[in-house]
Amino acid sequence: MTLLSIKPIAWGYSMITLGTEMLNSVFSFYYVKLFLHLYKISEVAFYQAQMILMIWNALNDLTGYFHNNSQADCCSSRRSSVLYGAPLYSIAFLLPWFPWKYYQEGDWLSGLHLVVSLCAFDSTLTFVQQAQCTLFAEIFTRHESRLQLIKINQMASLVGSTSILFCGLISDNMEILLNFQAVAVVIAILASASLYTGMYHMNRFEPKRSLEENLFSESEQDLPWTSVVSLMRQVLTQKNFCLFLVMNFFQVFHLTFFNNFMMIFADSLIPKDVLSSSIRSIMYGAGFICPQCLVLISQSWLKKFGYYKIILISFYLEGTASIVMLLLGQQYYYFLALYLTIIMVIVQASFCLFNLPLADMVDADLLKFNRQSPLSSMVFGINALFTKPAQSLAPMMILSKLKQYGYGNPDKR
Repeated sequence: MTLLSIKPIAWGYSMITLGTEMLNSVFSFYYVKLFLHLYKISEVAFYQAQMILMIWNALNDLTGYFHNNSQADCCSSRRSSVLYGAPLYSIAFLLPWFPWKYYQEGDWLSGLHLVVSLCAFDSTLTFVQQAQCTLFAEIFTRHESRLQLIKINQMASLVGSTSILFCGLISDNMEILLNFQAVAVVIAILASASLYTGMYHMNRFEPKRSLEENLFSESEQDLPWTSVVSLMRQVLTQKNFCLFLVMNFFQVFHLTFFNNFMMIFADSLIPKDVLSSSIRSIMYGAGFICPQCLVLISQSWLKKFGYYKIILISFYLEGTASIVMLLLGQQYYYFLALYLTIIMVIVQASFCLFNLPLADMVDADLLKFNRQSPLSSMVFGINALFTKPAQSLAPMMILSKLKQYGYGNPDKR
């Protein structure tokens, strides 16, 4: 596939990334502070919501193979999955920002609100994002094509991640909820338009399938559950894939750790007279914008050294920065702010590259078992099944640790 033939379809693919990045970054960054600080949700209700999300995630991800086997019109085409899911995705994004009533501290309704918001957003996110991930592996089959797509894709992510910056500046870091709600509505509308534009553009370049491919697709649709379990076992026999799942679990944990609690850490550890609200907004925005810039400028390194060494170096940098900050101590507020930003940038940037090894594992599975078509959805679905629990475990563990040190207690500093 030549560079000229990649650009049009890559543009459509990147428009989908723009929409998902706008919604996902704002949701993951702000919802924890919203429910803990503004809605005053109880600690027990917060844990219960995360446990329900963990179970919901497992059930949700187990249906990922439907992207390969379902006869339903909305799932038979990955492009249709995004088209059907886009409006629901945007509506689910808006759910948490509008309280169902004025919440008293520990109100049970705020707990129910969190459960509904998390499960609805996760379902629609999975529906849209899994379809997009499998398109990455199936449309772009050459490593050079995937690197080119990563470059174009990061430009879209760069634009989408600015939503964090604008939300922070306009709402004074969620201090003015009405302003935040207005920005959230605008973001939802723009994201839906971006998703639809991307899918419309990709449909124009959809390759025509031969009669043999259509017949094979029809036979795939009738796979029983026993065959699905057998295919999952085959996929999990790959040692590299199993090791990747372990590593990715901890990476998702680390990423969720910063996405959900960076604002709370900064508010608790850095006095307001040291960093103004606007500077904090810029710091939070940099945590989402700079990773995309870092990936863009590292394209030559990716070609020269490969994603394995780049990701490994990022882990060494994280460890080194953490040791330096530990030795300095938390009283160096500017260094602490710089450390929080740098670590978030490194974690986000390395995570942006994870589609490359997953796509290579789809290719390896195709060759190892001599399949007629790649099991893209199953590979990405298994990855989500094993790594998404980290998105629930991280908030529970961090909040539990914070509570031990008096977080949320006005009598303790």
